[in-house]
Formats: sequence, structure tokens, C-alpha cells
Amino acid sequence: MKNTDPKCKQCRRIGEKLFFKGERCSSPKCAITRRNYIPGFHGPKAKGAPRRSDYGMQLIEKQKAKKQYLLNEKQFRILFDHAAKKRGNTEEFLLQLLELRLDNVVYRAALGASRNEARQLVNHGHFTVNGKMVNIPSYKVKQGDIVALKEKSKRSKKFANIEARIKKAQIPGWLNVTAEDLSAKVLHEPAARDLRVNFSPQVIVEFYSR
Repeated sequence: MKNTDPKCKQCRRIGEKLFFKGERCSSPKCAITRRNYIPGFHGPKAKGAPRRSDYGMQLIEKQKAKKQYLLNEKQFRILFDHAAKKRGNTEEFLLQLLELRLDNVVYRAALGASRNEARQLVNHGHFTVNGKMVNIPSYKVKQGDIVALKEKSKRSKKFANIEARIKKAQIPGWLNVTAEDLSAKVLHEPAARDLRVNFSPQVIVEFYSR
């Protein structure tokens, strides 16, 4: 079932920023900054972090990853199963599958202010992969692929200040973003050392390996 709670409330319930709202999450307006306690009547009176079992800790890590990449349980489990079937580091394979989704690439390249916005832009057909329009957020990009904003979309007011955002963004090393062309090339598959995530892939693997 899809979680319809307000985005900020979901962050407060988990106790960490999930960066649903782009730049707002890094500003003083962020709900975690203003109200750093769990939502609900007793939230402000709660003393310390709630105690959680090992299972509870594992569940929280999985939930953080699912929510940030905007996946439901079935979608996330499919990705995990694909990662687990490969020979090698399951944790790294899982991160790669998450990061190489088209909507995430658009977000990481700062072509979308948040993953929510990036997914919406992809759904509306604003981006091409190697010159062909792709409107499937889960589309997996590969090494050498070029994700670019459509020429028609470049004239939209929605993208008027996008170059300035790209220039001040922290672009991961596995992407080469050209602000002038509003495009991003996948240089190589992301390695664990290239990724900054606020959840533990190891704990997620442990959760599904129970």
C-alpha cells in the first residue's frame, strides 16, 4: 500500500532527512530542523530515540532506501533479488541497480531538484536516452548512455535556472554533466565508494537473508 502521509512527516517518523523536497531539505524550513521529534500528539514529549530490536533496525534501513528511491515493497524486492543472483558483492549490486534508474540519474545530474520531481519530469517525456525519448522512470541506463533534456523542453520556463543549479550541485564521479547541453553521460557503473547514502546496504541484505 502506498504511503500517503505528508513527505515531511515520513522523514520525522524515521528520524532522518529523506530529501523528498530538494533544496528545501537543506534549508532552515526543513521539518527535521524545525521539529526534530516524531509526529503525533506525544512527539514533543518523547524522551530519546525509541528502542528498536535488531529486526526493527533492519526494517528502518530498508524503509529509508525504499522511500528515498520512491519504490514500493514489490519493486524493491525485485531489485534485491536481481542483485542477489549476481556473483560478487550484493550490497554494491543493489546500490548500482538503484542508482542506474533513469529517474535517479536525472536527480543525481541535478536535472531534477528532487527524485520526486525527476520522476515526474521523466514521466512527462522531457528526457531522452541516446537521442530517443524515454518516459519510464525505472529504465536502467548503462555505461556510455547519454541522458539529455529534450530540445523542446529547454525552452520551457520550468528549466530556466537549471544551469545555475547544475553548476553548484555535487555531481557524483560516475556522471559527466554538461550544463550547456543539459545532458549527463554515464561514465561507468557507480561503485560503493562513489555513493553517499544515509542507509546501510549491508543491513538491508541481512534483512532479506533472514
